[in-house]
Amino acid sequence: MGCGANQWSGEASWFCCGAGWGPCGGAGGGACGNCNSGWLQCAWPNASQACFNITRPDLCGESLPRKVCGDTIFVTHWCSGACTTVTVADCGPNTKQFCGEAVCCNGSCRTNRDVDLTPAAYSQIASLSSGLTPVMFGY
Repeated sequence: MGCGANQWSGEASWFCCGAGWGPCGGAGGGACGNCNSGWLQCAWPNASQACFNITRPDLCGESLPRKVCGDTIFVTHWCSGACTTVTVADCGPNTKQFCGEAVCCNGSCRTNRDVDLTPAAYSQIASLSSGLTPVMFGY
C-alpha cells in the first residue's frame, strides 16, 4: 500500500520554508537549516526532544517515533493512494493545537495534524488549495 510501510494515520498540512517556491516567499531554513519549499521535505513533531516539548503529539494520544533531520518518511493520501517520500527538515506541526481536528474524504476521516509537508511534497498527493488532507505515513 502506498510508497512505503504505512504505520500511522492523521492529517497533513503544508508550510513554507527556505527559498521562495510556488505560493511561498522566502522563509527560514527550519530546525535542520536546510528546509526548502521546493524540495520533498516535511516538518515532524518529534524531530528532537526540544521539538517534542513544543508540539506534544502525546497530548492528542499520538505515539509518534523520533525522526531526526534527514530521516525518510513515506506519506500516502488516505483516499487516492497518491504518495510521496519526504525527509525531515523542520520541527512541527504544533500537534497539540489541533487535537481532534478532522479531515475527511469519501466519508473516511483522520484526526490530529501530525505532519507538515513542503508545498512541493504536498502537491504530489493533494492540491495546495485543500490545505489539509487525510494521510497514512510511515518509514
